[in-house]
Amino acid sequence: MGTAVAAPVQLSVRCGGEAVVEDLEWMSAPLELLRDAQPWRTFRWFKGQQHYSGTYWSATVGDHVIYESRLELGRLMFADFAPEVRHIVAQPFLLKTVIDGKVRKHIPDYLLLTEDGPVVVDVKPRHRLEKPTVAFTFAWTREAVASRGWRYEVWSEPDPYVLENVRFLAGYRRDWLFDPDLVAALRTVELDGIALGDAFRLLPERSRPLVKSVVLHLLWSGYVKTALDRPLSSAHVLRRTV
Repeated sequence: MGTAVAAPVQLSVRCGGEAVVEDLEWMSAPLELLRDAQPWRTFRWFKGQQHYSGTYWSATVGDHVIYESRLELGRLMFADFAPEVRHIVAQPFLLKTVIDGKVRKHIPDYLLLTEDGPVVVDVKPRHRLEKPTVAFTFAWTREAVASRGWRYEVWSEPDPYVLENVRFLAGYRRDWLFDPDLVAALRTVELDGIALGDAFRLLPERSRPLVKSVVLHLLWSGYVKTALDRPLSSAHVLRRTV
């Protein structure tokens, strides 16, 4: 079965309330409309459901963003952690085209607006990527996204250590919970090259738990970085990013 998208690709978007804008031309649909899109699907929680659905408060968006599986939640946290991501839209639109005489439809999982341009993301467990229907759908979606000069990403299970570290640091993402004076004081300290455990002991006149929480907030916010491919420890070395 071929995947060449010969017919025009159309796009439908759910706006605020119950309003739906249908069958726009994919190539000319305004990005501003997609940025403000509401999730295409709605979901309910029920006993025995197979998917783990929920909402995640995103520091990037400043609001809740939905997910429909733990894997989607992982990608959502990674997007929230990435400094280059400026906005996140869940289930941003419905794509529709005709291939081999049949109408094909697909709802991507996320639209990320980044410093380098939009990224359309589909999340799928690695063991399902070789299923013919999945591979076919992702192939024509990739072609459609690339035709607009955007990037397309299929995201599967990440490094488990990186995932656990990002999940841990996400607990420090809410910037209003931290004393701005303490944040400013730690920003004046030379953190580049210092071990994480030593950073926790800076400013001894201040509460150590509060200092520790701000250091971890600075890690989350990208002010400093460290290796995340192994469990975080006091020996991790911090590096300045700005």
